[in-house]
Amino acid sequence: MTSQPLLVTGAHRTGTTWVGKMLAAGGYAYVSEPLNALHRPGVMSAPVGKWYQYITRENEDEYLRAFQKTLALRYGLLAELKSLRSPRDLLRAGRDLAVFFHGRIFRRPALIKDPFAVFSLPWFAQRLNCRVVVTIRHPAAFASSLKKLNWPFNFRDLLDQPLLMRDHLEPFRADMRRVAADDIIGQAALLWKMIYAVVQQGSTLEGAVSAGPRREEYPSVLLLRHEDLSRDPVAGFARAYESLGLAYPARVREMIRNSSGSENPAELSSRKTHSVKLDSRANLENWKKRLTKDEIARVRALTEETSRHFYADMKWD
Repeated sequence: MTSQPLLVTGAHRTGTTWVGKMLAAGGYAYVSEPLNALHRPGVMSAPVGKWYQYITRENEDEYLRAFQKTLALRYGLLAELKSLRSPRDLLRAGRDLAVFFHGRIFRRPALIKDPFAVFSLPWFAQRLNCRVVVTIRHPAAFASSLKKLNWPFNFRDLLDQPLLMRDHLEPFRADMRRVAADDIIGQAALLWKMIYAVVQQGSTLEGAVSAGPRREEYPSVLLLRHEDLSRDPVAGFARAYESLGLAYPARVREMIRNSSGSENPAELSSRKTHSVKLDSRANLENWKKRLTKDEIARVRALTEETSRHFYADMKWD
């Protein structure tokens, strides 16, 4: 078992929770979304003002020590107690404290599951020595998930980050300003395209075409397609475990089987957005039921320049 921490990231609603929990079963302490703008201070002490907060060496003073503490599994109990406002907060604090305590006692490395870290993954790799796994999901499935949940995205969170715009997103400035506040399909397509255009610069998809040129400062990542894992979860995670150099014992295989089997619901309710108990095969094409033909065609037109690098083998109908 490696002592190196692991970051599991990718756009939200691409299976980061499922992948993170299934990989954490291999011997990691599972830490959920410290870069979530609503994160708990016990988990990570630095405030986060934007969704998809970008961290680089130029602004790391706000975050480096806080993340070093998180990766050392040192829970900020006093800060957490001061922030409690409800019984739900208390239950969440107890859960997180138990994860940190158990991880330290058994000397487990941290696994950070955080979709909002995707633009910052070079910083996590270089400054925090994290190995990186990136999840990717078909853009139409991503858009359909946001449509189902009625989750819009405010691009001001990206536009108001000068370093992020300078380093990655300046070519998309006009598109972000143009998309309507109530256009969830357009927002989803643009967000997917931007995230995976950035990921494309340095990632390699196992079993597929290499995804674009690699910049020297961009770390190597293990890119896992949600569809490949959903189609055959036990075998898909076996390949992921092997790539990460992790043992793949029977108890982990059984956990993965239980999380994805046909006895689970084919679709989750909106109240269980983070559940990992789902019939993964039945869920594969739910987007074809949720999206209209015109919406599918629109997502394809908006994302295909990037999606063809990752989904050349998959149909849109």
